[in-house]
Amino acid sequence: MFTIGVFSHGGSMVTRIVLLAMVVSGGLVEAADPKPGKTRADEPLAKSMSLDRAASYLDVVATDWTEQRKCGACHTNVPYLMARPALKDKPSSQEQSVRRFFEQRVTHWDRGQKGDAPRWDTEVLVTGVTLAFHDARTTGKLHATTRQALDRIWRLQGKNGAWNWLKCDWPPMEHDDYFGAVFVAVGVGIAPDNYAQTEAAQAGLKRLQAYFDKTPPPSLHHQAWLLWASQKVDGLMTPQQQQKTIATLRAKQREDGGWSLASLGDWTGNDGRKSDPHSPSDGYGTGLVVYILRQAGVRADDPALQRGVAWLRANQRESGRWFTHSLNRDSTHYIANAGTAFALLALKECE
Repeated sequence: MFTIGVFSHGGSMVTRIVLLAMVVSGGLVEAADPKPGKTRADEPLAKSMSLDRAASYLDVVATDWTEQRKCGACHTNVPYLMARPALKDKPSSQEQSVRRFFEQRVTHWDRGQKGDAPRWDTEVLVTGVTLAFHDARTTGKLHATTRQALDRIWRLQGKNGAWNWLKCDWPPMEHDDYFGAVFVAVGVGIAPDNYAQTEAAQAGLKRLQAYFDKTPPPSLHHQAWLLWASQKVDGLMTPQQQQKTIATLRAKQREDGGWSLASLGDWTGNDGRKSDPHSPSDGYGTGLVVYILRQAGVRADDPALQRGVAWLRANQRESGRWFTHSLNRDSTHYIANAGTAFALLALKECE
């Protein structure tokens, strides 16, 4: 987890009730939702799959994380803003609240008050990329605050083309500089109004391309993200490299139709556990791979993707989440929040 603002990394999430919220634009009053509770591997499966239930779950956990932690986390409210706009027919005041938090961080960075300045370079990268994703999925226009954050990213870029990403020994995301680099590549490529063609972005992407040319992906997980980025930014992968990555991802599909996060890399978690390539299928592995394969041009009716969709439809939990076992701590499983976001994206892409 990276943080935006000043507070600690640890601690358990607080159980609370999300208050009634009015969506002013539509006049819709949303019902109060109890927080889904601790993420457990033994949580019962839902009787039927519901995207609305997934959206409500994400609304609650993302808002709770933002309000309680004053934090942007790449396992919770970052993928939330990436995925939540996919359900445009279910408006959410929580989505706008989380969005405002990210915007306010940008506008406060140089205000000069205690706690305003970014604590790490990672905060700048993730804030800019998250806002770019949200702009692309909502208005289709690059917000001035988003542009401000993206432009700041290039001023932090290292001579090798990458950035000093937050490394907490928490795979797959807060683990190495490569993920920060490929995360930026995806976000800049998705940013609206041809932001990738601006002078600053072109110079930065040239340096980033040199980094990728010299630095092979340290895991299939990161290679999959590079495949995604290569659909948005020309030159990051050759057509042959793209097809090889697609074939490798296909080969990781399990007999039940899903994929597992632990099979996408050879990691040792923060608690010393080695990732088990034979781990059961999970929400993050399945949602991410199905979504990225769709971005790479694999048809929605492809048999492998249909099997992945069938796994997602059959494995939602009662709370609305899809479970993913944490690689780092055998307790909190925050990665299930990201898994739920990517499951939602994958299902919408395969409609």
